[in-house]
Amino acid sequence: MPHSDDKPAADGLNLAVIAESLYLVNLLLVPGIAFAVLLWLWQKNKASAPPLARQHLRQTTFVSLYGGILIVALSAIFITVGGLDWEWTWVLVIMYFTCIHSTLVMFGMFGLAKAMAGQTWRYPLIGPSVE
Repeated sequence: MPHSDDKPAADGLNLAVIAESLYLVNLLLVPGIAFAVLLWLWQKNKASAPPLARQHLRQTTFVSLYGGILIVALSAIFITVGGLDWEWTWVLVIMYFTCIHSTLVMFGMFGLAKAMAGQTWRYPLIGPSVE
């Protein structure tokens, strides 16, 4: 039976888990506030963090930024093109927001599982390349 002190220690595991958790908190609980904390953690640790933590911090920060820009920009385009009074505008905006948001949440859960396992993770399509 392994000793409790014999846990496999991956450098940066805790910071990687915190980054992925903040990403999910930003999407599900307190958007903006959690992103600000995540951005602060990225700025503070991007040069000194172990590779695992740096990779998860980079992924979550950039995907939060790009995902937020995509959701806001495309929803604004739908509203601009369709107008506020056309009911199909709201159908498109709500469907787009729901589909993209739920996809980002699902990928965030994968990212959190990978961070907890001490593995790297790249968010598909909008995630920056893994170093």
